[in-house]
Amino acid sequence: MRTPPARPGPRIDLHAHSTASDGTLTPAELVRAAAGAGLDVLAITDHDTTAGWAPALAALPRGLSLVRGAEISCIWAGVTPAVSLHLLAYLFDPDDPALAAELTRMRAGREVRAERIVDLLRADGIEVSWAEVLAGAGGGAVGRPHIAAALIRAGLVATTSEAFGPRWLGERYRIMKEDLDVFRAVELVRAAGGVPVFAHPRASRRGPTVPDELIAALAEAGLAGLEADHEDHSPAERAHVRGLAADLGLLVTGSSDFHGTHKTVRLGAFTTDPAAYERIVAESSGVTGVATG
Repeated sequence: MRTPPARPGPRIDLHAHSTASDGTLTPAELVRAAAGAGLDVLAITDHDTTAGWAPALAALPRGLSLVRGAEISCIWAGVTPAVSLHLLAYLFDPDDPALAAELTRMRAGREVRAERIVDLLRADGIEVSWAEVLAGAGGGAVGRPHIAAALIRAGLVATTSEAFGPRWLGERYRIMKEDLDVFRAVELVRAAGGVPVFAHPRASRRGPTVPDELIAALAEAGLAGLEADHEDHSPAERAHVRGLAADLGLLVTGSSDFHGTHKTVRLGAFTTDPAAYERIVAESSGVTGVATG
């Protein structure tokens, strides 16, 4: 008697963005696209905001589970200049006063920075309208990709990648924003019942990365995991992250970091092992839980 083939495990993508921050799909479009891509679990992780949660839930397709989260803009000031990094926070209480206040502050800081960048561009004779950038954000958290989109519409650059190059937003018109100390971020996420995972920790193509010693210290402070499988990690960087996670007893995730047309990566391009996903759910104590359509 032939043994039936094993059923494939669930496909889990724990990092995706909507128009609530800098993605190009609305939250409703995002969850429908995730179902269409054959995903079983999707995390919505917009930058410094939970605004996409409710519309994503309202449109959740049958059979798709939604993990509500956010990607928190952080900073480590242990070197000069300070290093920017991102913390994925899953299943936290969105009404936790301390964390909600910090997310509100950072969204305001994003808008201030974006307007300052537009002012610099205009001072150099580059006709980019702040009103147009705001309109492009559609009421979501304003970010540099919205300025990049305005540069593309003006015919000044051809792609988002070019807009983030050194001639434009990557260097010449780059302004640092006031992000949250990474240790404070881990503390706040845990206090809100959430589970913190370090996003793309070794993505050297994005800029400076932090030393392993800092990640070890974050693990002592409550960091739960590391995102290893990501388009901005080389094979060697993925292997390094996996080894470090094993040494520190951290869980490992894989995610697309999907942004729609702002990036070429597709939903489900990288996925998370079900055992790691189950650890995230088990470690959470927030009020959000995993929603299933």
